[in-house]
Amino acid sequence: IAAGDREALGELYVCYQRVLFNYLLQLTPDYGLAEEILQDTLVAVWKSAHRFEGRSSLQTWLIGIARRQAHNTLRQRKLPLADESEMEGMAATEPEPEAFTLASIARDELAEAFRQLAPLHREVLVLVFVYELSYQETAAILGVPVGTVKSRICNARRSLRAVLDAREEARR
Repeated sequence: IAAGDREALGELYVCYQRVLFNYLLQLTPDYGLAEEILQDTLVAVWKSAHRFEGRSSLQTWLIGIARRQAHNTLRQRKLPLADESEMEGMAATEPEPEAFTLASIARDELAEAFRQLAPLHREVLVLVFVYELSYQETAAILGVPVGTVKSRICNARRSLRAVLDAREEARR
């Protein structure tokens, strides 16, 4: 790509478009806008490929570019970050109907609690637990120290636990 090979950009798109698009849907609930930002991301990759030094994984570098493109676009259009959760689309794997129903209820409760988290906390949880990025990779994407990532994860877990506990208490 850095050498101007358009086929290489096409191959990159085929390999990473789903990961990038799903990540962008975390930042904006607008499907069309997410597609637009994905295209902007690929243009930015095309223009900046010569700067990739391999200090992070390719996926980490791409997510970082997608994040910056999304934040720039949302800021320019004065739009908020999305409140949607990747977790909503997760399917239960239990074959028993009763267990499936209970798992669905638990998943729905968790997804609802997840939506109540601050965008800062949702984003760090998605990067670490959904995309399975290391703390170092997450810190690089967010532009913060590793200690800040750890702190955000700790605070996000604490907030999530508080929301779930409050829901449980309300049911009693």
